[in-house]
This record gives sequence, structure tokens and C-alpha cells, in this order.
Amino acid sequence: MRREEQLKSFEKLLDILDILREQCPWDAKQTNHSLRPNTIEEVYELSDALLKDDSDEIKKELGDVLLHVLFYAKIGDEKGAFDIKDVCDRLAEKLIFRHPHIFGGVKVKDAHEVEQNWEAIKLKEKGGNKTVLGGVPRGLPSMIKAYRIQEKVANVGFDWKDKGDVWAKVSEELGELQEVIESDDTQARKEEELGDLLFSLINMGRLYGVDPDTSLERTNNKFAHRFNYVEQKANENNEDLRSLTLTQMEAYYQEAKQFDE
Repeated sequence: MRREEQLKSFEKLLDILDILREQCPWDAKQTNHSLRPNTIEEVYELSDALLKDDSDEIKKELGDVLLHVLFYAKIGDEKGAFDIKDVCDRLAEKLIFRHPHIFGGVKVKDAHEVEQNWEAIKLKEKGGNKTVLGGVPRGLPSMIKAYRIQEKVANVGFDWKDKGDVWAKVSEELGELQEVIESDDTQARKEEELGDLLFSLINMGRLYGVDPDTSLERTNNKFAHRFNYVEQKANENNEDLRSLTLTQMEAYYQEAKQFDE
């Protein structure tokens, strides 16, 4: 019964989108190109809701992302290129093909072996990735891109044998960065060494199961929450924030820690 209700809700959504596409001036003029920036924004809003683990927000943002998926499929249908059925069929085929340990006779020991098989299968797919790193989107944010690159090469065996060795690599890269900074080297060299350090830190996080993007976003939110408190206290005390000494601001900042969310 639950599956029937879900299908009815999905069909209702498709009907509403048909009506909007025909009768709403804004919806009618949208294209793949015009929707793209909004889609990116919706995915980031979903990401924020997931970090907060807010069920109501997740439900809302998932709906917004789903709307965009259906919208692109609707545009594809109007062009005679594909429709939502084609999208679902392609996804179903891909999931079955990439899970031979479920739908075939392949045996796997654990989730890591599943990931390794996944990358090997993608290289064999018709129209799939031609190289190990071919599936990493160029437009990904740099930190997420680094993480995905490291995951992909690790799945074909290019990884640290002893994850403890990565600590030495981080120390090495930190030392090289400090050396070029203190020697007043070129901007390009400084950027190169900082990039190497960041890449090694992301690798360390991956090896220890700590997502660097999630970690940094949590720190961003924590710092913003604390600094907002500093600004609030300055306003409450009729103080000009820019006139406060670093010691005064630091005192407010330390005070803010007791109110961390």
C-alpha cells in the first residue's frame, strides 16, 4: 500500500510540473542552462540541511532537488531526447550492473572491496569512464575534488600501505611550506607548497575516515557562531567592533565558546 501511495505522489508531482510548464511564464521559459545555477544552490542547501541533521529541512531540500531532476527530464522530453522513464531505467540498469555481488555471482568481503569493484566496473561500462580519474567532474570544489581523486586512485591500489605514514607526509609538506614562505619565494611556489600541504591533510582525513569538507564546514559554522557573539557583545556594550583591541575581542570569543551549538 505504501508503494502505491508513493507512486501516486510521484504522478501528482509530474502532473503539477506539466501544468506549470504550460501555464506559468517563469516555468515555461526555463532551460537546462538557466536552471543550472539554481540546481547548484539547491544541492548546497540540501548539504547544509544534512550537516544539521534536520529532518524537516532535509525533506524540504530533497523536494527542491527532486523538482530540478524532474524539470530537466521534462525539458528532455519536450526536446524528444529522453523523459523521466528513461532516466529511471538508465539508473536501474546502472545500479544492477554495478552491484554484481547482489545481482550476479561476484563475491566480496567488505565495503572496501565493493568500492574497488565499482571503479573497475565503471571503466568497463559502455560510455563510461575511460580512465581512473575520468569521472571526477572538473567543476567540483577543490577540496571535494581532491578527496574524490584520492578515493579513485586508492581503489586501484595507489594508496598508503600504512596509513600512519601519512603523518610524516603532512609534516614534510608543512616544513616545505614554511621554508618557501620564510625564504620569500615566488607566489607560484607558495601556492604549490600550500596546495601540497592541503592535499596531504585531505588524504590523512580520508585514511582515518574523516571527511575534510564536512570537517571544515563545521569549523566555519563554529567560528561564525562565535564571532557573531563577539559582534553582538560589542553592540550590547555600545562598542565599536573595529576599535576593540585583539585582547578584548579574544575575551568575547572565549566567552562565546560556552554557547557553542
